[in-house]
Amino acid sequence: MAETAPAANGTDTLTGSKSSSPGPDAQAAYQKLANGPAAQSAKDQAAKTSSEFSNLANARKTPAEPAATGQPLTHYHSFFFELLSWNNPRASAIAYASIVTLIFAARYLDILRYAFKLTWMTLGVTVAAEVIGKLVMSNGLATQLRPRQYYTIQKSTLDAVIGDVHELINFFVIEVQRILFAENVGASAAAAVGAFISYYLVNIVPYWGLALIATTATFFVPLIYTSNQELIDHHVKHAAEIVNSQTEQLRNVASKHTSQGVEITKQYMGDYTAKAQQMISGRSPSPETATKSSKVGSAQFPEAPKTGINEFPAAPKTEPSTLSEKEPLINA
Repeated sequence: MAETAPAANGTDTLTGSKSSSPGPDAQAAYQKLANGPAAQSAKDQAAKTSSEFSNLANARKTPAEPAATGQPLTHYHSFFFELLSWNNPRASAIAYASIVTLIFAARYLDILRYAFKLTWMTLGVTVAAEVIGKLVMSNGLATQLRPRQYYTIQKSTLDAVIGDVHELINFFVIEVQRILFAENVGASAAAAVGAFISYYLVNIVPYWGLALIATTATFFVPLIYTSNQELIDHHVKHAAEIVNSQTEQLRNVASKHTSQGVEITKQYMGDYTAKAQQMISGRSPSPETATKSSKVGSAQFPEAPKTGINEFPAAPKTEPSTLSEKEPLINA
């Protein structure tokens, strides 16, 4: 008998069922879908995303400009600057979405409970497989899956991880000190405003909400600034000019009042110095002052009244004669 050729549409003429191999129409559709504009766009976006992540990883270099104290900064300074500047928008957007997802997961998912559940389920399956395998086949299933050598962490890998953690911790420590000591006045002012707003929001917003607001502000404030840099710089410059003019006026008024106060102080000091010198040199007072003092003295200290009693009689001018024994020594 002659063999019956399959139909063009992939259906067997004897059985009437479709063959398992894909027909030319399916292959053409697959090729069209794989090489179509949507697939090509997805490939382009994936390539651009990979390139941006590579650029972000290569940005981890120690900045050439040191801190105000002269010490070098960490490579995470350049990394976070590149991340928050949105020079690589896909990488920055994915980082923001990842952080927001973690915040919502920590809020709505009981991660610790799920971790314990996954742990006991995994250990239960492992123990059951080992016991059942030894009972049925005299050889545990977990033993068959056990690797020849347990996995270990290489020292170079661990040193690299510890070095990155050390750099990350130093990044936060240095940035806190730079903000505290106002190395960048704008950043310190922004941190002060954020702390002030958080002080009132913490009473009505939960902690996960504060974390979400802080993350959104951290990522999108630089984006808003870079998108409207000319307009923002113009208004900031105008505000700075107004502040400088008002400061100059206050400085002029303060210097004027200070000079007047200095002159008055000099005048008073001169008068007091002259009076002190007069008192030290012992100069006689002026006639008017003497007249006033005499009047005051006569008014305060009047003359003693005359009573006519001589307390001390005048001495006799002649020598006394010889007195008899009968005469009294003192005449009445």
